[in-house]
Amino acid sequence: MPETHFQQELEKLEVAIMKMFTLTEQSLNKAITAMRERDDDKAQEVIEEDEQLNQLEVEVDDITLHILALWQPVAKDLRFITGCSRIATNLERIGDQATNICERVLMLNQKPRLSLMNSVEALADKALTMFRNVTRAFSDQDSKSAMLVCRTDSDVDDMNIRLMRSLIDFMITENVIVERAVHSIIISNALERVGDLSTNIGEDVVFISRGINLKHCDTYDNISI
Repeated sequence: MPETHFQQELEKLEVAIMKMFTLTEQSLNKAITAMRERDDDKAQEVIEEDEQLNQLEVEVDDITLHILALWQPVAKDLRFITGCSRIATNLERIGDQATNICERVLMLNQKPRLSLMNSVEALADKALTMFRNVTRAFSDQDSKSAMLVCRTDSDVDDMNIRLMRSLIDFMITENVIVERAVHSIIISNALERVGDLSTNIGEDVVFISRGINLKHCDTYDNISI
């Protein structure tokens, strides 16, 4: 009977985490759509709904502490519980980045669209794909797919660097677009951060499923999963 109760608690934790994944993807997708379609209402929705993710993170923390205190789990169960706690933190931070993007979108929408926004949108699509892939990796407990997400992070970093250089060059030659370019750089950095946080989640998936700690790893190329 105690084992049944323990499994029920683990399932409760997994349900809460998957709900966080779902809400985070909705917020991120909605933020990118608001940017692409210059939709103030959608951007405002993301900002107002951020509190839901904050509350879910607290719920995950409460479930985690309850399980650790009551059941003293070991091995993969312990990795799953501690991994979920770290993942919840990263999901909440991705939600914060979605909110950050929308705050800048509301400012950008007051002025004409920059030509370089196409590059920002390409970066957004890449970051969103990374997040969707790591969501599936967690759901399937697929360490190989999680590693692919980690290895994709360098692509997002490179796209962000190139985009910032282009925006800075644009500001030098066209003073009138400086304010919009600054907001665009902040959005670009937020999207790059989404890639970093998705990579963190990928590392947690590998830790949960394989027990391999990838935190502060300089390169993923030499790691065999």
